[in-house]
Amino acid sequence: MTEPEDEENKNTNTINNLEESSSNNETGNSSHASPDEEAAVKSEEYQSLNNKYLRLAAEFDNYKRLSQRDQRDQIRFGNEQLLKELLPVVDNMERAIKAARTNGGGDSALVQGVELTLKQLSGVLAKFGVQAIDSAGQDFDPSAHQAVSYGPSDDVPANKVLDEFQKGYRLHDRILRAAMVSVSSGPAQANEHDATTN
Repeated sequence: MTEPEDEENKNTNTINNLEESSSNNETGNSSHASPDEEAAVKSEEYQSLNNKYLRLAAEFDNYKRLSQRDQRDQIRFGNEQLLKELLPVVDNMERAIKAARTNGGGDSALVQGVELTLKQLSGVLAKFGVQAIDSAGQDFDPSAHQAVSYGPSDDVPANKVLDEFQKGYRLHDRILRAAMVSVSSGPAQANEHDATTN
């Protein structure tokens, strides 16, 4: 054998001896532990595992609750986009009926047919949870109304809806489309009257 090989063998033997002595010390120490100390260690282990289990159970419960809520929302609002696309059809039917009535053709069979179709379509929307938002005379609500104009009115108090240009709709408790409205700024001031008369 050469000298480097002898050195390697010595090092390997020394490492093996150290590992054996440390394992002997560990087994010797564990055999010298008193039953009270072992019980305390086991109790700590039990507490640690029990806490870990309780945390995991709570996290799983939260996850289950969130997934159930998401599932309920998916069922309630899954057809939101389709219902939103139908709203302009309702608007156009209402405009057609209004235009026919103002032009004196409100009693024709065609207008009555459009009214019946509109009534049926509104019934279908209501069946799926769509309700029109009442706007005229109500307090201005930025979450349900979209203000397109703001002006004075002697009849309507300030921050109330003055006029509705386009109906708003709600799907259950969520706004499907905000109502397009004008908002009153209250009675006109005297200097505003003077400015408009001059």
